Amino acid sequence: MYLGIDLGTSGVKLLLLDEQQQVLATADAAVPQHRPQPTWSEQHPADWMAAVESAVAQLRAQAPAAWRQLRGIGLSGQMHGAVVLDAQGQVLRPAILWNDGRASAECAALEQIEPAARQITGNLAMPGFTAPKLLWLRTHEPAVFAQIRRVLLPKDWLRLQLTGDAVSDLSDASGTLWLDVGARAWSQAMLQACGLNLSHMPALAEGSAPTGVLRADIARRWGLATGVPAGVQKGVVLAAGAGDNAASAVGVGARIAGQGLVSLGTSGVVFRVTDAFAPATGRAVHAFAHALPQRWHQMSVMLSAASAFGWVTRLTGQRDEARLSAAVAAMAQARQAQAPLFLPYLSGERTPHNDAAASGVFMGLRAEHEATDLAYAVMEGVCFGLMDGLNAMRLTDTGGAPATGHAAQAGNAVHAGRAGAAPAMALALVGGGARSNPWAQLLASGLGCALQRPQGAHAAAALGAARLAAMACGGDEAQWCQSLPADASFVPQAAQQALLAERYARFVALYPALQSQFGKYPVNTA
Repeated sequence: MYLGIDLGTSGVKLLLLDEQQQVLATADAAVPQHRPQPTWSEQHPADWMAAVESAVAQLRAQAPAAWRQLRGIGLSGQMHGAVVLDAQGQVLRPAILWNDGRASAECAALEQIEPAARQITGNLAMPGFTAPKLLWLRTHEPAVFAQIRRVLLPKDWLRLQLTGDAVSDLSDASGTLWLDVGARAWSQAMLQACGLNLSHMPALAEGSAPTGVLRADIARRWGLATGVPAGVQKGVVLAAGAGDNAASAVGVGARIAGQGLVSLGTSGVVFRVTDAFAPATGRAVHAFAHALPQRWHQMSVMLSAASAFGWVTRLTGQRDEARLSAAVAAMAQARQAQAPLFLPYLSGERTPHNDAAASGVFMGLRAEHEATDLAYAVMEGVCFGLMDGLNAMRLTDTGGAPATGHAAQAGNAVHAGRAGAAPAMALALVGGGARSNPWAQLLASGLGCALQRPQGAHAAAALGAARLAAMACGGDEAQWCQSLPADASFVPQAAQQALLAERYARFVALYPALQSQFGKYPVNTA
């Protein structure tokens, strides 16, 4: 039996997997998120461990016999978060999360301190990454910075609690801006630029490698002291694991070049496996190590995706997201054509703008618009944001000139799914938002490619973590990284593509028209 622990932004998801790769049980537990000031986003690491304990209790109750046969644990986690520890391993302050925008000025400073930053890391310096957060702490919380002896990513802090070992995997470490991604090793130059050194960093391991065993006291508390099979490396093995999107890729079997996924989680992602390090910083595309040895991936990221639909559901006072999604599915196309446009930048944006000040916007609101119209606009706006990301990755393939936001893309990509532009392979669709059929269909038409929603798509990251645990216990990659059967497939629809093409052309004009106004409006922090 193998346990996958996925530490997300809104909560943790646990999944128990047997030797035949059947999911025996899943469990969830919420984690609160705190926004003490505009653009800030924080969590208390202790809440992560409390959520894991709660979810473990649920799993034990669901599958007690299987639970006692647990051999390995894999970790997946929200990327980029900064957990800073003192010499005794105590957390010094709340963790600063991936969707925190406070460190914009520090990004420019980092690239000035180390001019080769983009070449080393394969990525632009963005506020969500870990390194700018440490520069912000050095400037704004110097007393805290002076006490820092270790910096860990969120899932790796969990590992420290579970095993006592400070280790990170290469996919998650790629998102710190301290990794030489091509060499798959920490960069001393990038660390020095932040006033840090190798002693502050955890050890590195490939995602499928074993990184220690579950502490004996936790094993006893979890009812595993007498249930660990004999001869399994002295206890329950923890795999190095992966950042959440790389874990999802393992979960859906994306392990060879060209395979990929679209994720509709809290954030939105287009992910594609590459067999070499392929940076595309001019288009704000991420280039990270994959969770599997000697592979990398490209990734476009938007900061608000499924979370934006939750936001509009609450904003309009609707009972739940499923009902609102069903109402969108029943909309006539003529009504969709009259809906407002939506810029989905509720937490700023990464690809293609790298603009922490960007804000959400409804354009074209009229008195006749209702909750369903706004909900459609949000679904469509997220679709357009993912189209921006895929188009930025397509420019990488065609050798296009570096993009500088929507203005550079408008002439290249106003026709979703145009001939020759679609990905060669169908993409898997994962994340909580993948449950919505109308949203999935919108994405297939917008992205211009077939989408396959795997069985259990909402738990792909936890499944990938469990698969990595099986490999850490000696399992074969080809066996454990098979593609999942699809529970639904979606293909582009010509009429829908025509509508989206016309509306996308207007969407791409909005950001450059409004960019100078973002960040100018005061926010009540009381």
